[in-house]
Amino acid sequence: MYTSPRAKLVNVSTIGNPVLDEEAVRRIVRSEIEHADAKDPGTASAALIASKGTLDWAYPPLILATTAASLGMEASIFFTFYGLNIVHKDYDRLLKVSPLGNPAMPMPVPMPNLVLGLPGMGPIATKMMQSKFRRKNVTTIRELLDLARDLDVGLIACQMTMDAFGYKADDFIQGVRFGGAAAFLAKARKAHLTLFI
Repeated sequence: MYTSPRAKLVNVSTIGNPVLDEEAVRRIVRSEIEHADAKDPGTASAALIASKGTLDWAYPPLILATTAASLGMEASIFFTFYGLNIVHKDYDRLLKVSPLGNPAMPMPVPMPNLVLGLPGMGPIATKMMQSKFRRKNVTTIRELLDLARDLDVGLIACQMTMDAFGYKADDFIQGVRFGGAAAFLAKARKAHLTLFI
């Protein structure tokens, strides 16, 4: 005689254990799922990669990581290639905006690429963006970096990129740690949220 697995679960018990009905099994499964969710380290962590080193691309990883940390998530940013500019001691000078090849950048008047490629246009575009941000009370990169450190956001500089570009540890702001891809992957493999910026 065939007995379905469901029938066995509902009707059969072992010595000393009560019979489990369908509702009891559902309660046990719900409880196990809730317990697993509560223990999941990924539900409270974010791992970001910052790979671009311009002023406009410095904001997204810093804003997202500080927001995640302020919401109670463990957040870390892995700065690689040009993203190292964001945590370099000289970030004020290094973080620029290039209007060339950036068609979405608002300009006071439409300009052809030939004009945008002229010497001096990068610094002009950078000053324009900084001025606009000041007028709109946008948080500065300095303030975001200070906030990131206050919120214990992990700031990890890519050791391989540092070696390739000839950087030393003391070229970077205080609070930056150094590691390779394995350091980032150790965080990312458990993270609920992983972003490449």
